[in-house]
Amino acid sequence: MRYLRMGFAAVGLAALGLWLDAGAAAQRPQQPEKSNMELAGYHDLQGRSAYQPVVHKQGDRWIAYIGHHGGQKLNALTGALEHNGTSILDVTNPKQPKYLAHIPGEEGLAEAGGAQMVRVCEGSELPRADKSKVYLLRSFGRSAQEMWDVSDPVKPSRLTVVVGGLHDTHKNWWECDTGIAYLVSGAPGWRASRMTVIYDLSDPAKPVFVRTFGLPGQEPGSTGPVPTDLHGPISTGPKGNRVYFGYGTSRGGILQIVDRQKLLDGPKEPTPENLLYPQIGRLDLSPNVGAHTVFPVLGVEVAEFAKNRDGRVRDFAVITNESIANECLEPRQMVWIADITTESKPFGVANWTVPEASGNFCGRGGRFGTHSSNENFTPIYYKRVMFFAHFNAGVRAVDIRDPYHPKEIGFYIPAITDKTDKRCVGRGADERCKVAIQTNNVEVDDRGYIYIVDRANTGLHVLELAGEARKAASFP
Repeated sequence: MRYLRMGFAAVGLAALGLWLDAGAAAQRPQQPEKSNMELAGYHDLQGRSAYQPVVHKQGDRWIAYIGHHGGQKLNALTGALEHNGTSILDVTNPKQPKYLAHIPGEEGLAEAGGAQMVRVCEGSELPRADKSKVYLLRSFGRSAQEMWDVSDPVKPSRLTVVVGGLHDTHKNWWECDTGIAYLVSGAPGWRASRMTVIYDLSDPAKPVFVRTFGLPGQEPGSTGPVPTDLHGPISTGPKGNRVYFGYGTSRGGILQIVDRQKLLDGPKEPTPENLLYPQIGRLDLSPNVGAHTVFPVLGVEVAEFAKNRDGRVRDFAVITNESIANECLEPRQMVWIADITTESKPFGVANWTVPEASGNFCGRGGRFGTHSSNENFTPIYYKRVMFFAHFNAGVRAVDIRDPYHPKEIGFYIPAITDKTDKRCVGRGADERCKVAIQTNNVEVDDRGYIYIVDRANTGLHVLELAGEARKAASFP
C-alpha cells in the first residue's frame, strides 16, 4: 500500500471524523496508522517538544541524545522543573527505552530556548581528544554552542562553551574523524541570523576557531538584500572533500556545494570573493521552496542506465523543505531530488510528497508537509531507503534506488496521547485549535531502527521496517 487509504474498518469514517471537529479530536484517542512499519518502542520524553535525535553506539550500549525546543517540564529523575534541553536515553533494548538524564537548556519558548541540536563523537575517533571520553556538542538556545562530557550518560558534565554571544543557532554538523565542526550560528556583525562558524574541535576541551562562512551578501558591511539564512550543512569529510549547505526553510531555498579543503584552507576574510572561492556549485530553488536538509546520495548505479556507455553512475542531493504553517496555509513543502553529477550545474530531476487526500491532512490540524530527512549514512539504508518526517502525516519511508522515480514504501503516524499539544490558526474569536501529531525529525541507527520525535510533545517512537518495505533495505 503506497499511501494511506481511508478504509479503516476498525474505526470507520465516523471515528476518523475527517479531523474537522477540533473539540472531538482533542477528546478522542487516535490509533496509530501504519503501512510496512512497526512500533518497536516508545518514550514520552517527559512531554518535551523535540527536535534532533542522534543515536550513538557507546561501548556495548546504544544511547539516544535528543535536542528539545524551549519550554519547561518536570524532570521525574530530579523532581525539578527544568527548561527543556537535551534528553539522554538508553535504547539498547528499543522495546524499553530508559530515560537516563536531562540536561537543561536555555530559558525561552519554542526556538527561543531549549537546546535543539545535538551531535556526538567518541574521543577514540577524534584526533586530539581523551580517548576514554565521549563528547556531546549541542546548541544552547540561540546564544551559544556548548561541549559536554557524556562518557557516563547518566552524569553528563559541561566541558566548555565553544562560542557564546550568538543571536541564533540551528542544525550543526561535526566530523568525528577530524573534529571539524560547522556550527550554524548568528555571529555578531553578520547580516544573516544563521550562517556558519567553523571550529576545530579535535580536542573538545580546547576549541580552535577556524573561520566564518556564508553567502555573499550575508557578511558584515555588505549592502542590498540579505540572502536567506542557513539551515544546516552536511560534510563528507576529507575523503569526500565536500560540504553541502542548505539555505532556507519554506522559501528562497539554496543548495550550495563547497570544496571542503578550500573552505578550511582558503582565504578566510569574509569578502564576497573569499566566500565564493570554495563554492563549486549552487542551485537556487523556486521562491516557495526551502532547503531544510540537503543529503548527498553519491555513486548511485541507475539500473535503467545499465546498458548505456556513459552516465550509468550518478550523484544526487535529496533536498527536503520545511513546512512552517498550520493547516496548509502555505505552499506545499516536499522532497526534491537534484542531479549533482556535474557539480557546477546541478538540476532537479524528481520530487515526492504525500497526497493530501490520502489522509485529509490539511484538516487534521498542525503542519502538513516535509520537515527533515534522516542523516545517518548507514549502509543498511544509504542509496536505498530514506525516511522523511512529515508532521501530521508521520514518518514516510521512500525507496530511492531509482532517484528519478522515488516511491513511498511505508509510513507510521503515531497515536495522539494525553501529552500531545494542540496547534492553532487564526486569532482571537477566529482562533481554532486541533490536537495533532507533529513528527518533527527522524534518524536511523546502524542497526536499522528508525527514531522519530514529535514537535507537539508526543515523545519518541522507535520503529522498524516491515513487510515488503524491509526488502528494499540491506540488512546484514
